[in-house]
Amino acid sequence: MEEFKLSVIVPVYNEEKTVIPLLERVADVALLKEVIVVDDGSTDRTRHVLQARPELYTRLVTCDENRGKGFAIRKGLEHVTGAAVLIQDADLEYDPAEYRDLVAPILQQGARVVYGSRIRKRNPKASWLFYLGGRSLSLVTNVLYGTRITDEPTCYKVVETALLRSFRLECDGFEFCPEVTAKIVRSGVPIIEVPISYRPRGITEGKKIRFRDALIAVWTLVKYRFWKP
Repeated sequence: MEEFKLSVIVPVYNEEKTVIPLLERVADVALLKEVIVVDDGSTDRTRHVLQARPELYTRLVTCDENRGKGFAIRKGLEHVTGAAVLIQDADLEYDPAEYRDLVAPILQQGARVVYGSRIRKRNPKASWLFYLGGRSLSLVTNVLYGTRITDEPTCYKVVETALLRSFRLECDGFEFCPEVTAKIVRSGVPIIEVPISYRPRGITEGKKIRFRDALIAVWTLVKYRFWKP
């Protein structure tokens, strides 16, 4: 049996202070993997610090302008060669040491999609506003699609590569999460959740998501609920 290889896509935008520590943590994970970093038009020193540490990634994809997280993920997906794709933010909120927990359902149960749930483990909250926003998106997802997931907007989504490519993703921004969730559910593939750790940061520390993104996410969930492929 061919050894399982995980493809880690790291979309990055203006994370000069955290991207290298994050990639060092990824490198410490004893798992066959490739790391595809996509610099989404950073205007700080992110690209410079990445180019200075090429041993920390398999491939660096650079964009001339900032297009959004979804666009960066789609660009990274063009270079994936592993059996499954894991999305990794560059802000140190999520712990790469938990990769093995995330891929365990794939290796042991034949799962095709695994989400890391921050709700299934006791974790600190960035703010009640962000917490309630995430819980609300999960509720909307469950009402619209008849699912029972606890953390729809989690960054840690692990999806079989062939399945992810079959969706022909369209979104450019943070609405990548609801788009891929909607298409997974509508494809009939179950989403397995595993508990993960979470170390939130605030807006003053560089958190980029805003209330407007939550509204776009809700609209995206509604749109793809009635979308005809």
